[in-house]
Amino acid sequence: MSKRPGGDAAERGRKRRAPRRAAAAAATPARDRETQPSNRAPKPPRAPRAPKFLTNLAPRGGPRFARKMTTGSVVGWTALSVIVPGAAHLRAGRRRTGFVLLGLFGLLLLVGLVYGLSFLGNLGAMARESTMITISAAAVIGALCWFALVLTSYVALGPDRLNGRGQIVSGIVVGLLCVSVMAPFALAANTVLTLRDTVKSIFRSASDPDIQPIKEADPWNGKKRVNFLLIGGDAAGNRTGVRTDSMTVASVDIKTGNTVLFSLPRNLQHVRFPPSSPLAKHFPNGFMAELPNGGLLNEVWQYANDNPQIMGGKNKGPRALMDAIGHTLGLRIDYYALINMYGFVGLVDAIGGIRLRVEKDIPWGGTYGTAGTIKAGLQRLSGEEALWYGRSRVVDDDFGRMGRQRCVIGAFAQQATPDKILTNFGQIARTAKRMAQTNIPQELLEPLANLALEVKDARITSLQFVPPQFYTGSPDWPKIRRATLKAINDSLKPAKRALAAGVTASPGATTSPAATATPSAGRTVTPSQTPTRNGQSAANNGSAKSLSELCGL
Repeated sequence: MSKRPGGDAAERGRKRRAPRRAAAAAATPARDRETQPSNRAPKPPRAPRAPKFLTNLAPRGGPRFARKMTTGSVVGWTALSVIVPGAAHLRAGRRRTGFVLLGLFGLLLLVGLVYGLSFLGNLGAMARESTMITISAAAVIGALCWFALVLTSYVALGPDRLNGRGQIVSGIVVGLLCVSVMAPFALAANTVLTLRDTVKSIFRSASDPDIQPIKEADPWNGKKRVNFLLIGGDAAGNRTGVRTDSMTVASVDIKTGNTVLFSLPRNLQHVRFPPSSPLAKHFPNGFMAELPNGGLLNEVWQYANDNPQIMGGKNKGPRALMDAIGHTLGLRIDYYALINMYGFVGLVDAIGGIRLRVEKDIPWGGTYGTAGTIKAGLQRLSGEEALWYGRSRVVDDDFGRMGRQRCVIGAFAQQATPDKILTNFGQIARTAKRMAQTNIPQELLEPLANLALEVKDARITSLQFVPPQFYTGSPDWPKIRRATLKAINDSLKPAKRALAAGVTASPGATTSPAATATPSAGRTVTPSQTPTRNGQSAANNGSAKSLSELCGL
């Protein structure tokens, strides 16, 4: 084999130079060696580690997590952001956005708390139209904001990093979450708007000339008592006009809320009218209708509506009935509310029925009570059963029926708690719009709501003008007025004095002294017959009693 020319010489030269290079390298300082140029590429710097729980955003693409996000974790963090806004953004490493959302949420809670506390001393302010508009608008804005919050929280977590199945599942779940989050806000807005529509349908602006203007500083115009006429209308498809089947006056002490219920029988005959009423001149000897035995109290409303030429205008039935009952009791009736008794069925069903103690079996409906029987004992009555319990005449006369009607009204007032009303508010509002009529103006709703709260916790007593204490065919008008005045005065006494006078207070009731109400003066007529002597004290014949004692409520 031949060798390259000069090959051996070149190899010998390299070997001779190697010791000299090694010596030169050893003699060169280390810092000088570091500055010497190198043919090798520099090693790239080591990337910093990501925190365990937070992530860093890459320059390009989505967030980088310390742990890989699963479908469950994406959905879980998105759901957590509904309760703690900003939680998903913090998990995604967007700390500035997350803290801003948390701060805004805290501020929102503070504003809501302050706004809610402003109603503690005046819950009636919830009935203001401005309040209802504010709440409904806030609910709509809240629904949109929480929808956007859920959506942006989901996007911030990078669902595109999931596999195809994970993206589909998480997208469906988050979509359902968006709908679920908006539902409470939509329900709140719809409830408030329904309340506003119901209020505007039932309560009109103060346009009745007989109603004094409502002053914000003194809505009751200096009165110590306010009297409401509550009417149960016996209207049906096969009847024309309005028959006032049930008539009760609620006389309320404004300061304490103590209330006396006065029940007047539908067959009270020949009532008188105050001199200011047009019917006083037309019926100087008491109300007489065309029938030989007519002139019943429940005919006054319809007679006034049928004779606008006498009343001086249309739809004067409420005013005529308020005048007649007010003159009978010696009180001024301030407002009235008519409730269709058939519509009352819907209200009772809406709160899940009412609980009553039935003293004896009450057959109802059909021919002579063949439709059914309400058994004696503690019963929960449906709307239809409650209606027939108050209307059946199979085993009782009109006066026994009046007592049952009073118990039905009292049971409903006690058992229609705020939670039941709110839960079934839509059904209650729809029923009320069809069945209610009143002259209470919208401007009075705020103080009226506050008064209703006082009444719910106050003492309620009841007195009905029925035989044998009060004869309905030819009533003793002075005796009725004396009984009315005594019942009102007894309701103002402290509980111990009220018990001594024969008035039983409801449990937990509190009273405070207030001014004595004086009945208005009016012309009286001596009755031709009465079961008690005209001079006999009414206190011995018909003292007001509590609904608890009368109805076992």
